[in-house]
Amino acid sequence: CTYISIDQVPRTHAIVISRPAWLWGAEMGANEHGVCIANEAINAREPAAETEALLGMDLVRLGLERGATAKEALDVIVALLEEHGQGGNYYEDANSYHSFQSAYLIVDSGEAWVLETVGKYWAAERITEGVKCICNQLSLMTKIDAEHPELRSYAQSQGWWTGEDEFNFSEVFSPADDHLACCSGKDSLEKREESITVQTMIDILRDKASGVCIDSESFLTTASVVSVLPQNRSSPCIHYFTGTPDPSRSIFKPFIFVDDVKLVPKAQSPCFGDDDPAKKEPRFQEKPDRRHELYKAHEWARAVLESDEEQGQKLRKTMLELEKQGLEAMEEILTSNDPLDPTEVGDLFYDCVDTEIKFFK
Repeated sequence: CTYISIDQVPRTHAIVISRPAWLWGAEMGANEHGVCIANEAINAREPAAETEALLGMDLVRLGLERGATAKEALDVIVALLEEHGQGGNYYEDANSYHSFQSAYLIVDSGEAWVLETVGKYWAAERITEGVKCICNQLSLMTKIDAEHPELRSYAQSQGWWTGEDEFNFSEVFSPADDHLACCSGKDSLEKREESITVQTMIDILRDKASGVCIDSESFLTTASVVSVLPQNRSSPCIHYFTGTPDPSRSIFKPFIFVDDVKLVPKAQSPCFGDDDPAKKEPRFQEKPDRRHELYKAHEWARAVLESDEEQGQKLRKTMLELEKQGLEAMEEILTSNDPLDPTEVGDLFYDCVDTEIKFFK
């Protein structure tokens, strides 16, 4: 699931995003304006089209590319949705076909929105306080702050809503047998809402007992992010990325958008150019190895943690110490009254990834 906690202390909004592999097509990202978007595949009464259109991850990318605020990103997504529709296969596998509708959590330092979509139709709620979760189920009910102009007439035309009862988006557009468990970490966040820190978010993402962190033969949390969005515009937004699976065995590494930020080839999947199966027709007839260097090094580290108790404990201690150093350094930046020197953080994520790989080796 994906969560947002809006801190009532006038310092930050914080979003915590976890991407389990069973949330096919789940995507997340941020841009230089401090806009963060998370996407979840959802179950709806009407299945998504199988014909190629825009996937949820396409809309995340385009929203971040074109939106300087959360509301602008929302407007970009719904405009593209209406023009091009959504649909297509989330699997990079010709033998399996899965298409999904999408929900989005769209946040900046000033506001937060939940957007849920069914085909080209959509509804959105502005979140002003508390903890909000999106998951595989529709969650918007009667509080709707923006919607597709034909949303309700379409529901009536399908016989899903009479027009007489109060319009409840979730009830109208959810499948009748939708009883999936949802938002397993929301209770944990609500209990600690008055004292949420980056470490709080990381701890919740690592909680396997609650089901937030998944590590089984069938499912695996494939990447996690915690973003801190200061309401004080003179402070930088800080994003902590794992870039690797299973946050309980990964390091959250800080990243700050600045001019001339150093690219990190070791955390970039290889490029296959025109030979990429995603670009060939018919698509996805083969599955290339898209693992980057950090991912491969982390696979070795996970194997050590699982197989060698003594060496695994030493490695985990080293990983957590490296992560702690990053958290403390970023906290100093957030609490400092001095303006950020971009030259001091342009290599930040690059150095963290490089150091992590060296520890693994």
